[in-house]
Amino acid sequence: MFLRCSKRRKDGKAHLYWSVVENRRLSDQRVVQRHVLYLGELNGVQESSWRKTVELFGQDEDAPRQVALFPEEHAPAQVGVEEFPVVRVRLAQMALRRPRQWGAGGLGCQLWEQLGLGEFWRDQLTPGREGTRWDQVLQTLVLYRLIDPGSEWRLHRHWFDHTAIADLLGGDFALAEIHRLYACHDHLVAHNQALFDHLTARWRDLFDAQFEVLLYDLTSTYFESDPPVDPADPRRFGYSRDKRGDCVQVVIALIVTPEGFPLAYEVLPGNTTDKTTLQDFLAKIEKQYGKAQRIWVMDRGIPTEETLEQMRASDPPISYLVGTPKGKLAGLEAALATRDWQQARPRVRVKLLPQAGETYVLVQSQDRIAKERAMRRRRLRAYLDRLAEIKARQRPLRRDALHQALGAAKKDAGRDARFVQVDVQLRGEGQAQRATLSWQLDRKTLRTAWRREGRYLLRTNLTETDPAKLWEFYLQLTEVEQAFKELKGDLALRPIHHQLEPRIAAHVFVSFRAYCLQVTLKARLKRTASGLTPRAVLEKFAAVQMIDVHLPTTDGREIVMARHTQPEKDLQLLLDQLKLTLPEQGPPKIQTAPPPPEPGAKSPHL
Repeated sequence: MFLRCSKRRKDGKAHLYWSVVENRRLSDQRVVQRHVLYLGELNGVQESSWRKTVELFGQDEDAPRQVALFPEEHAPAQVGVEEFPVVRVRLAQMALRRPRQWGAGGLGCQLWEQLGLGEFWRDQLTPGREGTRWDQVLQTLVLYRLIDPGSEWRLHRHWFDHTAIADLLGGDFALAEIHRLYACHDHLVAHNQALFDHLTARWRDLFDAQFEVLLYDLTSTYFESDPPVDPADPRRFGYSRDKRGDCVQVVIALIVTPEGFPLAYEVLPGNTTDKTTLQDFLAKIEKQYGKAQRIWVMDRGIPTEETLEQMRASDPPISYLVGTPKGKLAGLEAALATRDWQQARPRVRVKLLPQAGETYVLVQSQDRIAKERAMRRRRLRAYLDRLAEIKARQRPLRRDALHQALGAAKKDAGRDARFVQVDVQLRGEGQAQRATLSWQLDRKTLRTAWRREGRYLLRTNLTETDPAKLWEFYLQLTEVEQAFKELKGDLALRPIHHQLEPRIAAHVFVSFRAYCLQVTLKARLKRTASGLTPRAVLEKFAAVQMIDVHLPTTDGREIVMARHTQPEKDLQLLLDQLKLTLPEQGPPKIQTAPPPPEPGAKSPHL
């Protein structure tokens, strides 16, 4: 490491700005510099102080030594490699250097090739003018997002050096140069549709995936940034599903299959309402995949009555199964009371009510009843305890303070606060006025809620009347919720730190590509090792490390072999179940041995 100076003229004066940099040698023998630390402006006096400080820290009582932080930049001399039929090594001087994580990256690379992404991206992303392999830079970004997600700066400064990605891809540190990581984002989004066409074909070949049932839902993800000034910027305040109403956000609409395979997604402005998104997606799917007999499964609040009418009137009709707010039960209870319960599965029963070209499906789940009842009791108990604490204060509160305390208690209780009728009484006049309260349960409202616990109201235009099949369709909606959970959790989609709109879209693009690898691994595990999650498998593979074995030779050179550790028995069994094999160990290299350190010498590194 050394200091590099850059000169700038400001206010008619020359200013010197310093940074701590290090040299990195690439595979083509070029030397690039990486910034380690920005120091800012140093004048002549400050530079002299730096020299003295470094000299002081480099001193030893027996061997004083000056550490050169301001050297001239010289490229290392080229050393030729001569072949010998016999090489004698000094086993006693064997050294193990550069331990780095290899297994998870190796698994990710195999998933990448199984999906045919290597060939796809080599055709789509041609090398840059400097020979930059944009397909490999993208693969680095996606593997990073899959294995240990974080910022691009962290990938550049830390993660890449601690993994064997360069070994796996046959590249070097150029893949992780920060400007290349950001520049790669600018090449991606235009290929989104072609990529989904490719992936759906691969999933059909690998897993016999079907795309007749489509699960549609929306989520939001927020930004750690100031609100944008540009009115065209998609970052907007809106309803936050992450409970971060204080942050600008974007909305993500997603379509997946019941197996979790994503079919399409779209990044929308943060203030987009759910009901305005479906029509565009219907048209998009029909344009991309053609008209077919598909079933759209959606949660309540997404389709409007107008959209559902258009789906019924389409030629052929577009089938749907959609959740319906419980409030509509009040108008249907009389008609549903005349219908018989049918068993859909153990502890789940349904009633079917045909009406005006649709069928309403009332579902009652015993497990859901127990869960909702327990949650309501817990919230009601906490609310009543809060009221008792407020009432038991030694000195009664004034009116404004009491209402403030009641508002906080109601907010924590949520909708369950409606089951308690609170009465506020005022006593006294002026400054001496105080407020007291009393309450009682609204048993009528509570009985109505008990009657509707564990019940779902669905509506569909399907002609399918098997209650078990209809309930199975709706349960599959949890798969898209799981996809959002994995994107935000395992793959760290949020928060987004990018500011430019193309980079925001590219960040989501890379996250979805990592999810495609993860869902592919999930599909393989479902067939062979269903008890394991993709995240657990990646952690198991992370135990396989790579290390450089240095064997000094008798003629002053070194044999360098990059070797990965052998998997333990449980991991080898998993490899066999997944029908995966570890790649062959690479050939050894012979290089000039570095000179041994002088006795008592200290490292010149900072």
